[in-house]
Amino acid sequence: MPITLTMPALSPTMEEGTLATWLIAVGDKFEAGDVVAEIETDKATMEFEVPEGGTLARIDVPAGTEGVAVGTVIATIALDGEDVDTVASATPTNAAAPAAEPAPEDAARPEPANAPQPAPAADGNRLFASPLARRIAAEKGIDLADVPGSGPRGRIVRLDVEAALSGGAATSGASAAAAATAPAQAQATTDAGPYREGTYEVVELDNMRKTIARRLTESKQTVPHFYLRADVELDALLALRSQLNAAAPAGADEAPAYKISVNDLVIKALARALHDVPDANVTWADGSMLRHHAVDVAVAVAIDGGLITPIIRDAEQKSISAISNAMKDLAARARSRKLSPEEYQGGTTSVSNLGMFGVTSFDAVINPPHGTILAVGAGTRRAVVRDSGIEAATVMTVTLSVDHRVVDGAVGAELLAAFKRLIESPLALIA
Repeated sequence: MPITLTMPALSPTMEEGTLATWLIAVGDKFEAGDVVAEIETDKATMEFEVPEGGTLARIDVPAGTEGVAVGTVIATIALDGEDVDTVASATPTNAAAPAAEPAPEDAARPEPANAPQPAPAADGNRLFASPLARRIAAEKGIDLADVPGSGPRGRIVRLDVEAALSGGAATSGASAAAAATAPAQAQATTDAGPYREGTYEVVELDNMRKTIARRLTESKQTVPHFYLRADVELDALLALRSQLNAAAPAGADEAPAYKISVNDLVIKALARALHDVPDANVTWADGSMLRHHAVDVAVAVAIDGGLITPIIRDAEQKSISAISNAMKDLAARARSRKLSPEEYQGGTTSVSNLGMFGVTSFDAVINPPHGTILAVGAGTRRAVVRDSGIEAATVMTVTLSVDHRVVDGAVGAELLAAFKRLIESPLALIA
């Protein structure tokens, strides 16, 4: 009996994904555990391993299809001893109901073999099409009723509309007129408001940007933020960093085994501070809170199209060099979207550092369910007042954003004071 491959849930929160690439073709044989496709989630491009061997009889969802819901059949597999052609000719699990009889002029139109069918209408008016496909069709004056859909259940996807454009697909009279004479309608389609047509380009949101927008909007709307700021002197920390890097042993390629950054020391100091103030090492749990035994620090990393927060696990126990090497590895794989879900999901707090861009201070949005996030600014030379008078020092401003549901003001202040103490007396970080 043939089996089917379905769109997997590659993370606990995944609802849909993009089938980026098929790595095998129809007729190819594979073994259990082979990687047969790459799937894009909102955070990463991940390999899809098959649970059972067989022969690929039919691809039900072509490469490039966006918005494929978890559980959708994406391919049909013939097992050993089964006829591939027979399995391939079986009715696809994702097939839509039969379309209505074509009009006489349509019946006379020749159709190529195995051509995709136009997306069926659920009620005679509604076509199955992705939001991106609808947007492109509206902008280009394409009538979706004339576009064959290659997605699940005949759904029209972006590639179908682009194929229709490159092939000179006909537009309906109404669509052509609307495209030619209705700039207001174009504005409504793109939510461009008062901006004149032709003075902007529409940038579609990918899954990552949509997820960022949704989660951070929810955070600002539902999490009661308050903010605590402190100026932290860095001179002792910078001196320690220079000493540690100078003492780094040579690695296998004769390069230093590690190169510690200020951010690595910030991660370590925050982890130690949370260990010392355990009432702040908490996360929200929908009506209760979790007080964590380990400190897992999520670190914001900018990538193309957004950001991701890979996690340094048990950061309070790791050496500074171990944190440094782990952070470099996670950041590199984050930028190539090769992180596994367990490497960026979870954590008990976050660090967001914009100091390298010259930003002196900012307020970061809490990443739920974390109870805190530390925003780190640039270290700058400033005048500080001491008993002996005014001196110059390297000073960094940090802002702790706190979820008031789980961390009270006094606890947040205690955490920030512990962090400041560790940064300004950094030998405690290597004790």
